Amino acid sequence: MASRYAPVVRLVAQEEECGYGEPYLPLDVDRLFDQPTVALRGPWAPTDLVKIGPSADDLAEGRYEYHLDFPGDPLNPGCGYERWGDRITGTSRPTVYAHVATDPGVPGKLALQYWFFYVFNDYNNKHEGDWEMIQLIFDASSVAAALTVDPVSVGYSQHEGAERAAWDSSASGDGKLELVDGTHPVVHPAAGSHANHYEDALYLGSSASEGVGCDDSTRPSVEVRPVVRTIPQDPALARASFPWIGYEGRWGELQQAFYNGPTGPAMKRQWSEPITWSQDSWRDEAFAVPAGGLLGTGATDFFCESVRTGSDALRRVVSDPSTMLMLIAVLVALVLYIASRTTWHPADPLPMARRRAWGQTLVAAARMYRRHWPLFAGIGLIFLPITVLGAALESALAGLAWVGAALTLAGVGLVMAVTATALVEVDAGRDIGPLRAYRMGVARYPKLLGALAIAIAVVIALSLSLALVPLGVWLAGRWALLAPVAALEDPPPGPVRTLRRSSELVRGRWLKVTTLSVVAIALALALGPVLGTVLILFTDAPFALLNVVSGAVYALAMPLAALTTAYTYADTTTEPVGTAPALPPTAPPAPPPVAPREERAWHGS
Repeated sequence: MASRYAPVVRLVAQEEECGYGEPYLPLDVDRLFDQPTVALRGPWAPTDLVKIGPSADDLAEGRYEYHLDFPGDPLNPGCGYERWGDRITGTSRPTVYAHVATDPGVPGKLALQYWFFYVFNDYNNKHEGDWEMIQLIFDASSVAAALTVDPVSVGYSQHEGAERAAWDSSASGDGKLELVDGTHPVVHPAAGSHANHYEDALYLGSSASEGVGCDDSTRPSVEVRPVVRTIPQDPALARASFPWIGYEGRWGELQQAFYNGPTGPAMKRQWSEPITWSQDSWRDEAFAVPAGGLLGTGATDFFCESVRTGSDALRRVVSDPSTMLMLIAVLVALVLYIASRTTWHPADPLPMARRRAWGQTLVAAARMYRRHWPLFAGIGLIFLPITVLGAALESALAGLAWVGAALTLAGVGLVMAVTATALVEVDAGRDIGPLRAYRMGVARYPKLLGALAIAIAVVIALSLSLALVPLGVWLAGRWALLAPVAALEDPPPGPVRTLRRSSELVRGRWLKVTTLSVVAIALALALGPVLGTVLILFTDAPFALLNVVSGAVYALAMPLAALTTAYTYADTTTEPVGTAPALPPTAPPAPPPVAPREERAWHGS
């Protein structure tokens, strides 16, 4: 029976050593024994050495909470485990361990299990050793009876839970279970975590049973058909044939919490209560992330990357807590210091032509958006079709993703110009709506587009050389005001003149202008994905819908970034309080001094 239903395993292909993909094959665990690079350690402390190169018989005595220790540091694995795994695997074939089990609490049913062992779990909770399994359930009380019927269901382990599928769903062609030659279930282990999935896709989890993060079992894949070794159903025969099955310790280095090595098959509930476990723990589905979407996949992409980054940071804290906590404290102190060095209030959004501190600029932009939200939200909504088209192009033209990115950047430039135009109209007290703002902004858009194309081309060209990256960053800051310059100055400057004028205005203010632009755009880009991530964690809304919500929020937030840029432009073109404009050489004698005005009229008005 174990041979009839042996699984077919399709691993994510790894193109190069230590590159992305799955480097570990299901291992014949006998390769670990009598291996001089493996140590058996006691349960008292990580350094308690019992034996180097333990045999399978050394594990047969129970050894509760002892642990096998492989060479390497699971918190900082690098490529060491991959190379060590290749070394000990040698020419041995991939192996799975079959086990037939019944459940005293559920008579009349029988479970057939296949257990996989991997050298290392390279997921968010990295740890040495990894046991995974799949289980088939039969309406039968014995193996002889099971051989006369088909399984009724199958479950694939995924992190702390499992996902079920009906066996007969494969026959109809509309189920997720794929069978080879009619009886061999296809298993797609996720790269790194080895969570077993029914299909090749990117899966997202937000709980312990699903795994918090993203499982990638996408193609291309490598198909392997492991050797099946059957562990006898009788406990005494099982220990005689496979002494290690009675091991009560950990198959990996002793570590804190979820970085600890796993226990073996016989220590898990599904070994002794397979049917009850399936009833309590199996889910009906795992949630695949859409490959594309109407407004892109910002929320799900951000979720996957945030969990990955957060897990890496937590691992570093556990590995070197003093250094990481000190670094975090320094960063928090730096942020608080910077926040305390600027002025946040008063921050009246009008008149536009007013010198503002760094903090006042951000607050003024937010207040302007709030007071005239129908106008600026409308500008953002009209920007949505451009976002949709850009996402569609990036999805359809996988090899030409830059086309969609270029369209999105062009759209952002348009929103910047239109928002600046609308702000000037509001400042002058004239009625303005989103459509009229776009009509006014589009009139000057061709020259802005030319300036934007030049700026992007230059910055990209400089970024190709590591030595020239600082120059590219400096120029990007110098050209941060090109959108309001092109939209507001008379006569309308050409592309080159727009770049020069922006450079003139930023001169002496590079740090302020650049940081304001970066913070404003970062907030606009992050707001939608952050909201999407919160909804992923606390709601059951479909991922496709959450990506749409994320994209819509991004479009609505972009005018806020544009308002910040417009106020920054006004700041650079407004004389400080009490500063009189320079007089031309042929001007008549100056009149008697009068009390200084609060500020000089904004040049662009």
